[in-house]
Amino acid sequence: MFFENREDAGSQLSQLLKKYKNMPVVVYALPRGGVPVAAEIARFLEAPIDLIFAHKIGHPYQPEYAIAAISESGHMIGPSLEISESIGNDWLEMQKTDQLNEIKRKREKYLNGRKNISVENKIAILVDDGIATGLTMIVGINELKDRHPKKIVVAVPVAPRRTSNLIKTMVDDFVGIEVDDYDFLGAVGAYYKEFNQVEDDEVIEILNSEYKRNLDK
Repeated sequence: MFFENREDAGSQLSQLLKKYKNMPVVVYALPRGGVPVAAEIARFLEAPIDLIFAHKIGHPYQPEYAIAAISESGHMIGPSLEISESIGNDWLEMQKTDQLNEIKRKREKYLNGRKNISVENKIAILVDDGIATGLTMIVGINELKDRHPKKIVVAVPVAPRRTSNLIKTMVDDFVGIEVDDYDFLGAVGAYYKEFNQVEDDEVIEILNSEYKRNLDK
């Protein structure tokens, strides 16, 4: 195991992001798993935290296998032509609608009406608890570009080399701890001693605490 838990992963990543301390930064999490990681980074950098919503679309016969991803404003990647032909357009459209509705639910529940933090002319650091296929991260990057940051940094504890190389072409900086060449363990959770599902209540508690921290600054 490389990380005790998501907080440990965030603490380790923070040390690799020291150069962004005392700079105009907004830390973005991909919820839910990215929130505890991003919170550690936000506290270390003394920066505000916000969310980028992006959901994977799983294969109808193997839901854990991501074939596509969609962001809050509709940026989408995948599925491949071959998979599209096998699943049918009606099924895919239904999934897109379902995921956008779930994103809307999460925004309302997690942020409780709080508006997006302005990142124009600032550095945006986009964080998740790890990358496998990279689909949600890619649409998350495209979503973040719509907010016109000065610079986009992706920070993750673990990623396959091939995926990280692709993401590097899309952003200004990529920070990772375990970027494996050929021996990626197949699932992000394999790199953690504790990798429990992050529940809605935990996300809300973290975000409320961080919101108060920034008000008190």
